[in-house]
Amino acid sequence: MTVNHLPEPVPPSGVVQLPDGTHVYAETLPATYAGPQVVHQHIHQAPPDKTVQRIALGSGVGAGAVTASVYFGPLLIGVLTAIAANIAMLAFLALILGWGVHTVVKSVGSDAGAAAVKNVRKARRRR
Repeated sequence: MTVNHLPEPVPPSGVVQLPDGTHVYAETLPATYAGPQVVHQHIHQAPPDKTVQRIALGSGVGAGAVTASVYFGPLLIGVLTAIAANIAMLAFLALILGWGVHTVVKSVGSDAGAAAVKNVRKARRRR
């Protein structure tokens, strides 16, 4: 009994002679092409589950709003914090500069200036 349906054993060097007479290495033989593969995919439309829609907000306008709030929310808070910090810094700077001007004017002022201030106060009280 002979075994004719089996391929010939590969020689130790790995060289194989193809039916067209060319020699190639057995390790680099291309895989046999069996034609295009057909994938059968069954898609079933199921009625929407309201619970899942309420949780996930679907893929429509609700999901866009959630995505925008998740993305732009922290950006908005960061921008508002930066603006508030800038305004606080400017207010502090104005307070320090005002105090400095007041101190300089008070120390440099003369007696004539003090008398003028008293006269203005008296005039305002008379009205």
